[in-house]
Amino acid sequence: MSEYYNETSIHVPEFGDPLLIVNKRPLFHLEKTTVQRCLWACLVVICCTVFYPAHSWANIVEVDVIHSQDRYPAGGSYPVAFRIRISKSWYIHGPTSNADTFLPTVLSFKATSGVKIEDIRYPSPMKLKFEYEDNEVDLYSGEVLLRATLNVSKNSRPDLLKLKGELSYQACTSQYCMPPENLPIELIIPIAPKGVQAGLLNENVFETRKGMLTGPLADLKENAGFWLILFGIFLGGLALNLTPCIYPLIPITVSYFGGMSNQIRGRAIVHGILYIAGLSITNSILGLTASLTGSMLGSVLQNPIVLVIVAGILLFLALSFFDIWELQLPSAVTRMASMSFGGYFGTFFMGLTLGIVAAPCLGPFMLGLLTCVAQKGDPFLGFLYFFVLSIGLGLPLTVLAVFSGTLKKLPMSGEWLRWIRKILGWIMVVMAFFILMPLISEPSARATLIAIIVISAGVHLGWIEKSQTSSQTFRNIKKGTGFLLIFAAIALFFFAIPKQQGVKWTPYDPGVIEEAAKKNMPVILDFYADWCGPCKALDKKVFRDMEVVELSRQVLPVRVDLTTRHPQQDELKKRYNIWGVPTIVFIDKNGLIKEDLRIDSFVGRDEVITRMKRLINGKS
Repeated sequence: MSEYYNETSIHVPEFGDPLLIVNKRPLFHLEKTTVQRCLWACLVVICCTVFYPAHSWANIVEVDVIHSQDRYPAGGSYPVAFRIRISKSWYIHGPTSNADTFLPTVLSFKATSGVKIEDIRYPSPMKLKFEYEDNEVDLYSGEVLLRATLNVSKNSRPDLLKLKGELSYQACTSQYCMPPENLPIELIIPIAPKGVQAGLLNENVFETRKGMLTGPLADLKENAGFWLILFGIFLGGLALNLTPCIYPLIPITVSYFGGMSNQIRGRAIVHGILYIAGLSITNSILGLTASLTGSMLGSVLQNPIVLVIVAGILLFLALSFFDIWELQLPSAVTRMASMSFGGYFGTFFMGLTLGIVAAPCLGPFMLGLLTCVAQKGDPFLGFLYFFVLSIGLGLPLTVLAVFSGTLKKLPMSGEWLRWIRKILGWIMVVMAFFILMPLISEPSARATLIAIIVISAGVHLGWIEKSQTSSQTFRNIKKGTGFLLIFAAIALFFFAIPKQQGVKWTPYDPGVIEEAAKKNMPVILDFYADWCGPCKALDKKVFRDMEVVELSRQVLPVRVDLTTRHPQQDELKKRYNIWGVPTIVFIDKNGLIKEDLRIDSFVGRDEVITRMKRLINGKS
């Protein structure tokens, strides 16, 4: 990582390159004899062998810090940028991964007293389809400019402060991937007294054309999916009106606006807007708080123990929907919410109070959105997402408030509503399962569990659930829903479970390789990782092929799983010259590595079959 104060004049390079050190500072003087020249050549070869792979690997991605000023006065917010330089033919993934095998690129910083990096904005990634992927993948290549805001506390004293962070990324080519990396970043921030005039730097990077949007607003126009996200959040807010937490708010809203019908005549819409604004403030502040915590909340919610606790909370709350126990607001809180206040402020305060009443109960439903907002670390988006959610949540109540005179015409709670509550209960059970899904690595186990849950929901909602009504239509809807869920579960199960069992891999152990050599059995050594897209594609498209499976019975298939750090990882990488994954090493029956058969990238079934046959037949 290098740091730029001025791109043309000041450049602080990273610590020395091993190769450059060897070239600039010879270890000793050599006489020009034949023997000494040979020794020198050997030394160069050894240095290249030892240092160059590691150096090339480490320099796939580099980050330059670009400052907007030569100093930063206390008590202000200033733009900074980070230029990510990616080596030719390499890619890193976008900030939100759209495939379960790829890790997103994330820039984060540790909290430091007096200074903070916030509002990190990623440019829109390009979309590219690899041979081993069915769908397009979000990628960055070449140079990428990330923008952020540096906030300096008003209490900061003049000094050179250090702010440490890291860029988490995974580098891939079109054929193979490197392990995930965390590249350390250090900002040297010169703090000046408040009010001191600072000199501008790199104005070409930070210039703002007249009329041009900046910050989070700049991405709204570029990203059409943003509006779909907002619409989905709005629909989620509407769906929250079917939860038990909202039921006590309905009579409170009706009684409040019904009692004020004479006072607000002709101004009902204004009062309705103030009511929904007050209702939105509570959740919006919650979203803003989550975004300001940055990735801290997101990392906590990725902890397995936390995932189990959250899933347990969701299952516990689901029992309320099944009428096993009743979730009710304390009567004192309900009485406080139903107190009368006059004027416009009274209406706003009424909405604010009801938002506070409902927020704790609705918390589990908003957990996913909280996680998303916390990971983005963008206060603007945090506030906006939860404001839109609150609009969806409060819109039906606002309509009831504005048209309180027609409430007698609304249908009352009945058997259909009890049945809807059971549906919401099953939705919460599914939500709990999806929260636990990262802890279940086997796809067949995931498919089996979700199928069991959905079939159970279908049987319960279609036949076991006791809601009865004289309406034949309602009974038909219940049974139709049950049949539909059962059919969907069966289809999902057969679609997700692999139809063809793949190659049966033996976990790597040095003794296994030695035993195979004693038995004159060829070995296929597969270096694999869950975060490797090409590895997953080989598993799915090649190693489940019937001919490949049949040939694998004539060799010993051994797999080295590098998903997490393997105890012998460094030794294996050196022994088998592993640069990335996938890598498949072919070892003949005499224990010799067949370099001409080696595979270092994704290939099709025909190529694998050809090499397996050559290994089995002893041909090079």
